[in-house]
Amino acid sequence: MDFIFIIIGLVLLVLGGDWLLKSAVGMSLRLNIPKIIIGMTVVSFATSAPELIVSVKSAMAGFPDIALGNVIGSNIANIGLILGIVMIINAMKVDESFFKTDWPAMMISSILLFAVLKYDGEINRIEGGILFFLLICFVIYLIKFQKKSNTDVEIPLEKAMPMYQVILFLVIGGLGLWGGSELLITGAVNLAEAYGVSDRVIAVSVVAIGTSIPELAASIIAAVKKESSISIGNIIGSNIFNILSVLGITAIIHPIKIVDNRLMSFDIIWMLALSFVLIPLVLLPKKGFLDRKAGFVLLTAYFVFIYMTFK
Repeated sequence: MDFIFIIIGLVLLVLGGDWLLKSAVGMSLRLNIPKIIIGMTVVSFATSAPELIVSVKSAMAGFPDIALGNVIGSNIANIGLILGIVMIINAMKVDESFFKTDWPAMMISSILLFAVLKYDGEINRIEGGILFFLLICFVIYLIKFQKKSNTDVEIPLEKAMPMYQVILFLVIGGLGLWGGSELLITGAVNLAEAYGVSDRVIAVSVVAIGTSIPELAASIIAAVKKESSISIGNIIGSNIFNILSVLGITAIIHPIKIVDNRLMSFDIIWMLALSFVLIPLVLLPKKGFLDRKAGFVLLTAYFVFIYMTFK
């Protein structure tokens, strides 16, 4: 029954996130907000909604390891699983922004998270506020950078929806996220108890992969079609938002304390290592490209992580 709760919860989270995204973009277009700002802010926040809702409800329900493990596990899955599979399907060219903006921002936010947790074993409201403030600064920088480079940003909708559709998508999206998070957290906690593993183990594996399903599906479809819309920047951007937005907002609402020390001694080390290893993979053997060999390296590393997590 717990598996059914988890599956139904994930489906509702995926659908709820998609409906919320349509509502947010539809409203933004009706307000005549420039597409570049919609793409860099509204879309990014809306696609992080499943992770955010799960983390907030987990922290408030007294399961901080699920809140933190969800984000750390998702970041590991984004690089090891999603990026690995995408590169195996189709080699990827790396833009100059990877070296100048994307990778440095991801490493800084990842190291900052490690430092905050190492300092006192928690993310309090002040620290959460600092993380969220850094996100706002980063988004403002990206918007200015995109405007200067005259690069258009893809958004899910091109035309504004009628107001009744905006409200309808907002309501059913919110209900889907609420119901999905309830079922997912209940199923995950019960599953951990039934198999005698910690909340952290379920969070960094089952919950993390589940909340990353939309990114995985979109990335695989784009890679198969050989579309350039999916890039390493999308995946790295998701990791940055997970740390600064999801954990930042969650900590502001309810402080997150570490319960299982393996989150610090094992999980976050893997997140930092996979983030760092992208540099040598991008530079060798040919600068600016991620080929199938690099994909196999990342995917193998991810499976090793999962195996050691359950060991």
